[in-house]
Amino acid sequence: MTPESLKRARHVISENLRTVAACDALAKGDLVELGSLMAEAHASYSKDFEGSCPEADAMVALAQDLPGLIGARLTGGGFGGCTINLVEQSAAPDFVEALGARYAAQIGIVPQIHICHASDGAGRLE
Repeated sequence: MTPESLKRARHVISENLRTVAACDALAKGDLVELGSLMAEAHASYSKDFEGSCPEADAMVALAQDLPGLIGARLTGGGFGGCTINLVEQSAAPDFVEALGARYAAQIGIVPQIHICHASDGAGRLE
């Protein structure tokens, strides 16, 4: 296996383990652990899988010390696109404003940041 293939495989295997650990953290209500797992996931996706980009890495890094942050990482297809930030609901409006300003100042692009919330998802209608 080439060193590059080994890095990619390490990401996939470790991401599967993190997904199970994240489920456990959510079941326990351990948001600190969830945030840590999100940080590990982003670092692995960026460094081992090399599926991030400087802009997404900056968005995640700039969020790290903002009040209310639980965790941040790249999400979706990778190679740019979206990050997800889990934020305490009461801190969300200020978080959006601060992160947007930081990102625009560092990258020179005004980001689109949307506040959303988790839902039950798809289900069967009776």
